[in-house]
Amino acid sequence: MEVTLKVLRFNPETDTESHFEEYKVEADPMDRLLDLLHEIKWYQDHSLAVRRSCGHGICGSDAVVVNGVNRLACKILVKDLPSEITVEPIRGMPVIRDLVVDMEPFFAGYRAVKPWLITDDREHEPDRERIQSPEERARFDDTTKCILCAACTSSCPIFWSDEEYVGPAAIVNAHRFIFDSRDSGADERLQILSSKNGAFKCRTAFNCTDACPRGIKVTMAIQEVKQAALYRSV
Repeated sequence: MEVTLKVLRFNPETDTESHFEEYKVEADPMDRLLDLLHEIKWYQDHSLAVRRSCGHGICGSDAVVVNGVNRLACKILVKDLPSEITVEPIRGMPVIRDLVVDMEPFFAGYRAVKPWLITDDREHEPDRERIQSPEERARFDDTTKCILCAACTSSCPIFWSDEEYVGPAAIVNAHRFIFDSRDSGADERLQILSSKNGAFKCRTAFNCTDACPRGIKVTMAIQEVKQAALYRSV
């Protein structure tokens, strides 16, 4: 079958603004969108800039906007798409070239919430592993699935207009530690997320939940963090 890809292109060395270029590609229904982008780059137009790494939905590096919706190019199949496919870079971050964006605003928000284990014994190595019950682990299991693809954050209307907002992915990764029974940094993170650029900027649009390729209940996690910030009910 033949499909048409309309790819939003931008080369800062030659272009003053983005523009669409159209490509015809022979595809199998079980091909992934990433396969079609490879076909274009390898055989039709070597100048196309595409970011990818593992190609199996684990690294999250190939997030793009497909027909207006954030998706991982390596996870979406041709059979689930129309014969005319529009591909754009994810929104809310500066475009470096074509489908490659500058992820620094995204990772700045991620770093701001201290997404690592903070313990009372941080100056000394413990004598044994920190024990946790299955029930305690289950409390934050959903938010451990994040692969930092930025699909949720770059689907957020607040982030599009305000890159100071830490964004959904940062809050999800804060949630993962706030509700971890082994962690003692919850109050510190909740103070950060109670600031003007934190969780309370969320307007519950659910774009983030719809966009997550890992099926994380992102909006629910944000609401739980808000509740914890208000009542310190960790």
